[in-house]
Amino acid sequence: MACAAARSPADQDRFICIYPAYLNNKKTIAEGRRIPISKAVENPTATEIQDVCLAVGLNVFLEKNKMYSREWNRDVQYKGRVRVQLKQEDGSLCLVQFPSRKSVMLYAAEMIPKLKTRTQKTGGGDQSLQQGEGSKKGKGKKKK
Repeated sequence: MACAAARSPADQDRFICIYPAYLNNKKTIAEGRRIPISKAVENPTATEIQDVCLAVGLNVFLEKNKMYSREWNRDVQYKGRVRVQLKQEDGSLCLVQFPSRKSVMLYAAEMIPKLKTRTQKTGGGDQSLQQGEGSKKGKGKKKK
């Protein structure tokens, strides 16, 4: 206990960890999701979490070779974790809007869909979905 008290909240090993599985709406709570499914994001990556946190002014660093222990899939897209500094050397909050780990996760999940990389991908995806719906209607008419 004395050892933990001697370490500063500003030490990198005292930063909180956020794994992409915490924010993934494809995961169940048992598989590691930590926020409500309505607020979760589809397949977030550690770099996206890092980008969002850096943009708001948090002190973060990415550990690319780390894996979430409950993650059975060892693909590159599931690798990585982000360490985020919540408290400064004196124990005060770095940013008042992020008092807890959950507040950072909810903010990241809210902002990831707004990233340029996500908006460009979804723009093309919406068109293909609309075309797919049109072809489904055509198939339905032929059956009748």
